[in-house]
Amino acid sequence: MGHEAPILHDFLGLDFLDFNLSNVLMMLIASTIVFLIVFIASRNLQMKPKGGQNFIEFLVDFIRNIIGSTMDWKTGGRFLALGMTLLLYIAVSNLLGLPFAISVDHQLWWKSPTADPTITLTLAVMVVALSHYYGIKMKGLGEYTKEFFRPLPFLFPLKIIEEFANTLTLGLRLYGNIFAGEILLGLLAGLAVNGYADGIGSGIIGTIAAIPTMMAWQGFSIFVGLIQAFIFTMLTMVYLAHKVSQEH
Repeated sequence: MGHEAPILHDFLGLDFLDFNLSNVLMMLIASTIVFLIVFIASRNLQMKPKGGQNFIEFLVDFIRNIIGSTMDWKTGGRFLALGMTLLLYIAVSNLLGLPFAISVDHQLWWKSPTADPTITLTLAVMVVALSHYYGIKMKGLGEYTKEFFRPLPFLFPLKIIEEFANTLTLGLRLYGNIFAGEILLGLLAGLAVNGYADGIGSGIIGTIAAIPTMMAWQGFSIFVGLIQAFIFTMLTMVYLAHKVSQEH
């Protein structure tokens, strides 16, 4: 709380090109962790799975069930890799900021990347754009365009609004849950240490009060982070099914 983001301004001399270095760093770390998880768990595949292979096979079955609940497998099987990538990447990103935060010179470097609306809205835009791409690819441009005028042509403006609403709700739901969790953790951390400015006694009382509360909230935040990764992945498959399924 109260920290600024480390911004690289005017990259390559372009005054419109700025980078949030914290976001870049945390996205790179999240991507690396996901790669290592999958690489280590799948590098020694066996007919009788154990350990990491069990975990990967559980994820595959889990994503298959998500896809199966939204569309038929012949249509949705192509989205298996996308679903696994989203689920793992968002889950890891949601949890990165829970153990600790690192700030240098009042600039916050270590946090959950999904605690930034830029990241979550970018993911949402990518998902919605991908749904349009596959809709056109699998139905053809003409048939896909007609879907915006069904069942009644005058609903076309509402369907356009729906596309923007889906993008905003998909991204902001994820951001709001993760950001709120980190804010509360910051408040609890402040409760644990700020009391010492008023004396040792009040500081110790604040620390004792904050420890169990913070542990409980950490556990709840882990649950929320995993649930939000599931919700984002599920909604992605729902949006894709809505665009590619022939019955719609």
